[in-house]
Amino acid sequence: MNLLSLATAILRPNFSTNYLSQIAWTIFRVVAGVFMIHNGLDKLGNIEGFAIAYVQYIGLPFPIFFSYCAAFTELLAGPLVALGLFTRPAAFGLLFTMSVAMYHHIKLAGLSVTSIELAGLYASCYLFLVANGPGLFSLDAILHGWLSSQSERAPETVESKSQVALNK
Repeated sequence: MNLLSLATAILRPNFSTNYLSQIAWTIFRVVAGVFMIHNGLDKLGNIEGFAIAYVQYIGLPFPIFFSYCAAFTELLAGPLVALGLFTRPAAFGLLFTMSVAMYHHIKLAGLSVTSIELAGLYASCYLFLVANGPGLFSLDAILHGWLSSQSERAPETVESKSQVALNK
């Protein structure tokens, strides 16, 4: 599988023609992405406190480093998800971050629904986006269309050049 076909596969949105569903999907994606920006900003507001209370508590080494990783994942991947740009990789990063958050809450309070519900809802949202892509109304859909047209055109170009070389 070449790089172009890999990029096309990663960016491929769901092309369902049910436009009401696509509009709802877009709203879902935008809300899930925008709300994550707030979480990233909160972490940066007190990175040392977050590192001690969350990262160090679950036993990860280099708590300040991993706190910055979590904050910047949320700050960078959140807007990407909202825009529908590189949605699957961005949602995967957020899914991982929310999985770690769920682990923290389970370690702190056990399997208490009230402690893990928000991280669980976020994780479910990002799992959905990893599995199904951004939907039709996204920048990924535009990029996918462009890359698809490039991959269709590429073999013709190679054939044309080889044909010209043979004719010489």
